[in-house]
Amino acid sequence: MYNTLLTELTDGILVVTINRPDKLNALNKEVFVELNLVLDEIVNNSAIQSVIITGSGTKAFVAGADIAEFVGLSTEEGIAIAQFGQDTFLRIENAPKPIIACVNGFALGGGCELAMSCHFRIASADAKFGQPEINLGLIPGYGGTQRLTQLIGKGRALELILTGNMIDAATALQYGLLNYVVSSDSLLDKAKEVLKIINTKSSLAVKEAIHAVNASLDYSKDGFEAERNSFGKCFSTDDSKEGIRAFLEKRKPVFNRQKES
Repeated sequence: MYNTLLTELTDGILVVTINRPDKLNALNKEVFVELNLVLDEIVNNSAIQSVIITGSGTKAFVAGADIAEFVGLSTEEGIAIAQFGQDTFLRIENAPKPIIACVNGFALGGGCELAMSCHFRIASADAKFGQPEINLGLIPGYGGTQRLTQLIGKGRALELILTGNMIDAATALQYGLLNYVVSSDSLLDKAKEVLKIINTKSSLAVKEAIHAVNASLDYSKDGFEAERNSFGKCFSTDDSKEGIRAFLEKRKPVFNRQKES
């Protein structure tokens, strides 16, 4: 049914696996299109009570966006890509059924943003999290500046976004980014254990609880708009062109600041 996703429904729990292992499950346009299709199924199929999102293989949940699709983007095109990503992840966040991210391996850039859009997160002990967009001369564009700040606080969020550094699962748990850290072979089992409890509750109450908790965060559309606009502006800079080119060429970028010094 899907080219980039695998789906399996058992006992009311739909497991959605992002299946691009040769690209470390990187998010491209097709993945976003198919995530929206599976979200339609989640909303409309009464047999689905709850959802797990994970990545195929052991190396990565999602290692980021597919950077090859960023080459040569204008400001307007960058804003449009951010809008599509934000809209998709807002659908996950506001889904009426609980969605857990099971993070195996790397959750970087768009992968970290995808995990944060889920209702909560469980990770294997070898998981790594980060927003390394700054290394491309960019910023997070799929809601990362907003959700990371909400989840771990302004200071820690800015440190991760501005340095591009990764944190391990133990640190992510300490920061409040994760609910549980478990071994790789028990990752899905732990999520299913939690969801089986939730699945015994009133579906209406679950839906309303998700709605009420999301309302407490009071996300500002202005914040997401500011992120989109800043993300788009980055694409008109020489630094982003250099950062993307260096990534694809597997070398360290040389930004204007380094040239000037």
